[in-house]
Amino acid sequence: MAAGAPRIFVSHLAGVAVFDPNGDQVGRVRDLVAMLRVGRRPPRLLGLVVELSTRRRIFLPMTRVTGIASGQVISTGVLNVRRFEQRPTERLIFGELLDRLVTLVETGEEVTVLDVSIQQLPARREWEIDRVFVRKGRSSAFRRSRGETLTVDWSAVSGVALEEDGQGAESLLATFEQLRPADLANVLHHLSPKRRGEVAAALDDDRLADVLEELPEDDQIEILGKLKEERAADVLEAMDPDDAADLLAELPDEDVERLLTLMRPGDAADVRRLMAYEERTAGGLMTTEPIVLRPDATVADALARIRNPDLSPALAAQVYVCRPPDETPTGKYLGAVHFQRLLRDPPFTLVGALVDDDLQPLAPEDELPVVAGFFATYDMVAAPVVDDSGSLLGAVTVDDVLDHMLPDDWRETEFHLDESVPADVQDAVRGEAPATGGTGAGRPGRAAGAREGSAEGGGHGR
Repeated sequence: MAAGAPRIFVSHLAGVAVFDPNGDQVGRVRDLVAMLRVGRRPPRLLGLVVELSTRRRIFLPMTRVTGIASGQVISTGVLNVRRFEQRPTERLIFGELLDRLVTLVETGEEVTVLDVSIQQLPARREWEIDRVFVRKGRSSAFRRSRGETLTVDWSAVSGVALEEDGQGAESLLATFEQLRPADLANVLHHLSPKRRGEVAAALDDDRLADVLEELPEDDQIEILGKLKEERAADVLEAMDPDDAADLLAELPDEDVERLLTLMRPGDAADVRRLMAYEERTAGGLMTTEPIVLRPDATVADALARIRNPDLSPALAAQVYVCRPPDETPTGKYLGAVHFQRLLRDPPFTLVGALVDDDLQPLAPEDELPVVAGFFATYDMVAAPVVDDSGSLLGAVTVDDVLDHMLPDDWRETEFHLDESVPADVQDAVRGEAPATGGTGAGRPGRAAGAREGSAEGGGHGR
């Protein structure tokens, strides 16, 4: 655990207010959602069940919690107001873990869980349940025993964690948790359609979005088609806009319009804008979410933005300086500042004084060979796309260029279980793989985009 990271007992969070960054109350905490893991590994805290003023209960992921202190929870203010629905791989801490009878591993004695503590992992935004406050003997909300109480590590109790054996979606998901999105996509590709759907349904929206971006197109369409429409819209929102646009372009027009209507207006607008460009042009390749700063922002501001762990390394390689508005399409594009330059200048320096305006930006209609030549000539990993009026529309990253330059079926021919996938995961997959197994040769379809992301489990239209 991180040195000095506070340990919080969940009983102190019951009913506390949840605020947005402006100090306005958005609701109150009614429960916490955790994902159990195989063996004695501590459960991961996925998020909070928050009751709004309308009595609707929604899910607030821990990635959108910026602070827990002094009897309050501070959120980023970004909420998904769809009603909370618990998934098979999740456990409610108040509803299912507290007052549960478990066993002390060392003595075999039965104890009752009275409380659990959570703590944030070092240098990450993830939280785990690390300790358990128990009372010896049986007790309940209606009858408390008078046995001795003690606090022990999560690994010191049994009777809650998932079993090591078995092939339920819970155990499979716990086994897959260690994998990077590209490796998990590799594994899902080899599962039977039934099991692939079960695992996809149990993943949280961000994790599923990351994995979808790594899958061949036929697998993407199959998985998206098995989700409820509201959940499918949430997953599309979590994808990079360019990858979501690529996926939607393969669906029937009536399905596309229905899903776009269910998405948040801002996300849907970005996807619609990208779908207006030809696929193999700078406009069709770009993402609409680069880091945009005003010229009066400082180097410190820029470094804080590129530290965002949700950004790909290519998008974090440079910031784009524009006059307001600073959401794409922006005001006048002034130039870019590479992160190496940011590291060489004092934190108080204005980025407007550091812009590199020598390179001609890409135009949205530039075709793939022109874009690839730009990257090769100037050794770039990301490049701005600017329209005729001088407004920044987005940025193309090198991974998107590679995806479109490789053969359409490159993911199919490379999808095999290799040394990058741990042996226990390989064994689990081979027990569920289709009879054809192997490299996936002969499967129809082609590939689409990629992105790395969070390994969190759980999700509720999040």
